[in-house]
Amino acid sequence: MRNIIVTTTFCFFSTVLYAQYSGYTAVPDPAAFKEQFSSNSKKTESIQSDFTQEKTLSLLSEKINSKGKFWFKRENKVRMEYQQPFQYLLVMNQGEILIKDGVKETKVSSSSGKLIQQVNRITVDCVQGTVFSNPDFITKVFENKSGWLVEMTPVAKNMKELFKNIVVIIDKSDYAVQTVEMNELRGDQTKIRFLNKQLNAKIPDHLFAVR
Repeated sequence: MRNIIVTTTFCFFSTVLYAQYSGYTAVPDPAAFKEQFSSNSKKTESIQSDFTQEKTLSLLSEKINSKGKFWFKRENKVRMEYQQPFQYLLVMNQGEILIKDGVKETKVSSSSGKLIQQVNRITVDCVQGTVFSNPDFITKVFENKSGWLVEMTPVAKNMKELFKNIVVIIDKSDYAVQTVEMNELRGDQTKIRFLNKQLNAKIPDHLFAVR
């Protein structure tokens, strides 16, 4: 009887877990996947793509949609240029951050704030393939025929106060990040999809200038 209860309970929680990510099953050997993902990601020196962003606010019924251009270059260089419905620029380069909202520019050093530093690292980890070495999160890996799903659950206090989890979808065809979904504790959600990706194209350094 005890074994039946234990087995039933295990199956129930397993069903709840997989129902959260419909169509995905747990990767049987996460360590092997992490090694393979890291190895393939190291071959990617640059990424440029279009992106769409869907912002869902818990206090609003309508979603906020925007789109723009994305660039990544090793090491730790990211540029996100929002083009519609508003002009907004975010550049991260070696720990320095430039934010341009219309004509207003703000330059921030990530060392001046732990939270900025961590959000910066999350962005870089997702596209650079170092997501599994971030000690501020524990990760679980699932898969379907076309991609892998990585669930990042925060364990660091400052991240736990902000995010419920971060979900990253990785394309099996090229090991590139396809979607990043950030779920906040208060119920807000930000989902970024990368489209028309070009890997290892030549990207000029001036795109990442923050001075």
